[in-house]
Amino acid sequence: MISLFPPRLQGPASAVCLALLLTACATPTTYEKPATAVPAAFKESSLWKAARASAADVPDNWWELFKDPVLNDLQAGVKLGNENLKASAAQVQVARAALASARAGGSPVLGISGGITHGASSGSATPATANSLAASASWELDLWGRVATASSGAQARLEASSADLAAARLSLQGVLAQTYFALRSSEAQADLLERSVVAFQRSLELTNNRYSAGIVSAADVAQATTQLRSTQAQLIESKASRAQLEHAIATLLGKAPADFDLQRTALLPPVPGVPVQLPAQLLERRPDIAAASARVAAANAQAGVAQGAFFPAITLSGSAGFRGADLLNLISLPNLFWSLGPSLAMGLFDGGARQAGVDSAKAGVEQAAASYRQTVLGAFQEVEDNLVAAAALGEQIVLQADALKAAERSLDIANNQYQAGIVSYLNVVTAQATALSSERTMLDLRNRRLVATAQLLKNLGGRWEDARP
Repeated sequence: MISLFPPRLQGPASAVCLALLLTACATPTTYEKPATAVPAAFKESSLWKAARASAADVPDNWWELFKDPVLNDLQAGVKLGNENLKASAAQVQVARAALASARAGGSPVLGISGGITHGASSGSATPATANSLAASASWELDLWGRVATASSGAQARLEASSADLAAARLSLQGVLAQTYFALRSSEAQADLLERSVVAFQRSLELTNNRYSAGIVSAADVAQATTQLRSTQAQLIESKASRAQLEHAIATLLGKAPADFDLQRTALLPPVPGVPVQLPAQLLERRPDIAAASARVAAANAQAGVAQGAFFPAITLSGSAGFRGADLLNLISLPNLFWSLGPSLAMGLFDGGARQAGVDSAKAGVEQAAASYRQTVLGAFQEVEDNLVAAAALGEQIVLQADALKAAERSLDIANNQYQAGIVSYLNVVTAQATALSSERTMLDLRNRRLVATAQLLKNLGGRWEDARP
């Protein structure tokens, strides 16, 4: 960097005039959100039976639509205890401090100094003492908007971090709801298997009695035993799965599994109606989209900072103080000194480093814009996928309910025929297995529909709070 002011042009007026001439060369960048094609409506919205028209919006606390007090309490706990959320919150504070630092670049810098030096020249054997006390001030004029652009970039990064925090919170809320539904489903599965074990034990006792009476063969006893033991093994697996899911919920809440216990209910909540919003509303609410948009703004600001490196730095500086040999009389008019004036510094040749920085920053803008557009497309896909899944699972549940009724009727018929000696016990075992499988499938479908609905609510119900201080 070199100074462009020769000694005869040290006046403030000269510097200001030169600055005004150079200002005409400045080309500040302006941020525009990347254009995205937004459909008028979701493709699969016609498949979903929406909630009543008065429910115009999905609430921020979207899980409350399931009307499950336990889930509500758990969701409150995940905001307070989850360590990943605490890390994201700390990142927001880092970004906030970076913004304060960037804004400080536009403020004057004040300083004070003092010192005592002893020295002697080669022509004098007597050492000399110099005492000094001075204050200084400097201020870089932000004529090209370099400091303001850097502050805008820091502000955008703060907004991105805040949106990341909201997205992390929303994701954890979705995972918690999904895990909770899986836990209740495991409890319901265990209840079903426990009832089945009791029924199969009675069947085994009946078969043993019939075998003792010489009515059936040992093969029937073996089949009844196999059915009972297999169901008992499934029950153990279901209980283990429930315990693991409880451990997962404890971890989400920031607790050790040993310090957390969830009362067993085996009740799955009903599926709520979901107001289907317009795609444009999704862009306004999704925190991941807000974060991607803020990163485009930050990249655009970085490009502006890189372009600003081509313009000179103009600084107003001044200092005043006292300098003398006598420390006791240092602060006196004869020892007073002062200086005041502008300075201008500008790089003339750097081997293309500044241009490379501009090219890199512009490529960063393109990268951030592409990432933003992909995030929007991914958000649309998530909503469409869950609209299809929730609707399809609703239809499957209706059909599966009919299949379950048929399986239960078939089991009753098989039991009556076996007791009448018309069929072998193999028919009973087959009917039992079919009925048990049908009911377990029904529970699985209910759980999957709850999860799909929760994901849909999460995708529609996220909200990003503005991080501006």
